[in-house]
Amino acid sequence: MTLPTLAIIGGTGALGRGLASRWAAAGYPIIIGSRSADAAMEAARQLGAAVKGLANRQAAEAADIIVLAIPYTHRDPVLADIAPAARGKIVIDTTVPIVPPKVSTVRMPQAGSAAQATQVALGPEARVVSAFHTVAAAKLQSAGPIEGDVLVSGDDEAARGVAIALVQAAGMRGLHAGPLANSVAAEALASVLIGINRRYKVEGAGFKIAGDLVGTRVADPDPASWALRR
Repeated sequence: MTLPTLAIIGGTGALGRGLASRWAAAGYPIIIGSRSADAAMEAARQLGAAVKGLANRQAAEAADIIVLAIPYTHRDPVLADIAPAARGKIVIDTTVPIVPPKVSTVRMPQAGSAAQATQVALGPEARVVSAFHTVAAAKLQSAGPIEGDVLVSGDDEAARGVAIALVQAAGMRGLHAGPLANSVAAEALASVLIGINRRYKVEGAGFKIAGDLVGTRVADPDPASWALRR
């Protein structure tokens, strides 16, 4: 069964590399996207033969699913560049609206959340889902499972389910967290976790929902489910 090709826009950064390495190990075809095609190709070379590198727009065009792993302060021109390629595709937004120097202070954009702003920028045909805000890049780059949960928000139920399967493929538990508007909670929590890391001198604090949640452990996610449409 053919797995979808994933383009990680901003894949040369720590978060993007971590996701790329985990999904590549799970068998997914990966394209690293960057403003510089040369930088993307170099990052891809370091990650292995199954990974390709392209400029952001070309990476988005070649992919079945787009993952945004770009810094909040750099995102506007990137979103404008890839918008035509995002029509009809699932777009998983990992962006946290962090504005230096007070990165542990919650600051939400006027649109409500970064993911909602992404939906506006890419247009209604893009199937935007919000995920991966509360997992540290260093943990993604490590080997083995990661303790903690990932909240997945989105207005498109099928796209949200695909994102949850990808969370599992990366070694974590993904939880349905409701519509895209709810992404504000996970995005805000990321700034809180940064503060906890500093205050308690820990690296990569995360969170886990207590209780035995029925239906949260998908034994064998359907890799063909990415093709589902509204």
